Amino acid sequence: MNLIEKLNWRYATKRMNGQVVSDSSLNNILEAMQLAPSSMGLQPFTFIVISNKELLQKINAQACQQPQILEASHVIVLAAWKSITEKSINDYIQNIADTRGTTLESLEGFKNMLLPMSKRTDEVNNNWAARQAYIALGFGLVAAANEGVDATPMEGFNPVALDELLGLKEKNLGSIALMPVGFRNAESDYLVNTKKVRRDKKDLFIFMS
Repeated sequence: MNLIEKLNWRYATKRMNGQVVSDSSLNNILEAMQLAPSSMGLQPFTFIVISNKELLQKINAQACQQPQILEASHVIVLAAWKSITEKSINDYIQNIADTRGTTLESLEGFKNMLLPMSKRTDEVNNNWAARQAYIALGFGLVAAANEGVDATPMEGFNPVALDELLGLKEKNLGSIALMPVGFRNAESDYLVNTKKVRRDKKDLFIFMS
């Protein structure tokens, strides 16, 4: 299948069959999320990849008992930075210097562009970080479809309780979305054979030539 065929194949899977996603496919999905763009390249988020069944039981209790949590191979928790500090910016600049073999002095101008972010409120920065993480979520969904793996974006959970369960507050993180990955259960998922519903292109796109 080409990419568009694979995107037509994918849907927000409601029931999964417990089959384990291969390491190769999982790594490709995670690498696509790692390669997703973010503003300034800062990547103000972290992904927690969970397969521990006991932990998934506890997460399920905070996620409206949605069955995908328990039936998935893995659940990826997308967590955004709660605040942006001078240290996190300095760490990013150091990473650029190390990766590209350049000097910190040559990056001083770029760093000075980023530093005002550390003066913004945590609420502003967390909202901004969440928007960056959602770009990576989209990349993960497309990558999963490319691997023939089902994935479901989910917001229906108690983020305060989940953050406490995973110890995210201490890591300067706040959960914003879940992405169970696995394989659809064609016998029990009522959506498996339904047609995909999208707005017509003439309503969705405005072309200005």
